[in-house]
Amino acid sequence: MISLFAARSARDTDTGSCATRLAIGVGLLMVGAIAVGVVIVPMAAFNPGIITAVGGLRCTSDESVQQAQSSGYAEDSIPANYLEIYREVGEEKNIPWNILAGVGQVESKHGRWDGPGITEGHNAWGAAGPMQFGALDGSAAGNSWGGKPVMDAEDRPEEGYGQDGNDDGVVNVYDPADAIPAAADYLIAHGARENMREAIYGYNHAWWYVDDVLGWAEQYADGDFETSGSIQQAVNCELTTKGAPIGQAPDELTQDVVDWALAQRGKPYLWGGTGPNAFDCSGLVMRAYESVGASIPRVSQDQWAFGPKIPQGEERPGDLVFFDVEGPGGSPGHVGMVIGDGLMVEAWCTDCGPIAVREYEAPGRDILGFTRPLEHRDVKAQLANQSQ
Repeated sequence: MISLFAARSARDTDTGSCATRLAIGVGLLMVGAIAVGVVIVPMAAFNPGIITAVGGLRCTSDESVQQAQSSGYAEDSIPANYLEIYREVGEEKNIPWNILAGVGQVESKHGRWDGPGITEGHNAWGAAGPMQFGALDGSAAGNSWGGKPVMDAEDRPEEGYGQDGNDDGVVNVYDPADAIPAAADYLIAHGARENMREAIYGYNHAWWYVDDVLGWAEQYADGDFETSGSIQQAVNCELTTKGAPIGQAPDELTQDVVDWALAQRGKPYLWGGTGPNAFDCSGLVMRAYESVGASIPRVSQDQWAFGPKIPQGEERPGDLVFFDVEGPGGSPGHVGMVIGDGLMVEAWCTDCGPIAVREYEAPGRDILGFTRPLEHRDVKAQLANQSQ
């Protein structure tokens, strides 16, 4: 069931998130044993051509998603009208058609499930239609569809994902021609071009659901199917959409910090990791400052308290951006390094792919604030002693 009504939570603890003060001791003990076996994703594994834009970046990729061919199983098991819509919407929206088909299978068996709310009415949570959009005001599922489940196209409100996908003048949550493109837009709005697993998680907040959808997507594809192209792009991006190099810091020292952090892209996330083979979020930024001889605290909560704080809108490359995702009392559970143009480099979570560049003002990201460690008096003293 689609989950627009539920705020995206912090990463589930069993999938990995930024290390906390209480857990860091265990994490550090494990790093030495675990990191040795971690496989590093080499930068050379990615295509060096810069030919397309993702978010605020110009990155490496094909200009459009390479749609998988339909497997024999897909041809035999997906109703012909649904298969045609999945493929057409995938091409139009630039999203893998078989991911949409995976969602359709898990939510309603492509409209064939005989439970409530598939072809009329709502289920017990207020979800409706083959893609199970929340379509009832005041229900647990809310109204992510927007407006009535079935309405004239001219009555469609600004809010919600409902649309007239087949141009018949009606916005109908029960019509797959309307519901499937709406589901595609929902996934895109929740980061499908950046991280497909996270986008599917946004559709229904459970990692088993993500695995289920991807499992069906693999069965529907003829041959191997890969969803990590956008992560590869973020790993290999070198230019902003304006053609300027990313991560241009205001001074040489800060540039060294930013360059060190960017050089870690492609390495995997590891809870409790402080390098050199893998990192968690706070471990990455700590080591970046350490590379120039600056010592900052180890975990994100202490890094936030360390400061000094910078007003939003005045952040610049080298600053740290903190997110209120799991820390108690407003303390942050995640941190990234600002590299300019609304972008940061971060180690996000186990299921989120390797260290990469992403936008920090993205849907579902609650920014707590920014700090500038190089302006801390202790760091200034450390750097001054080195220069003597």
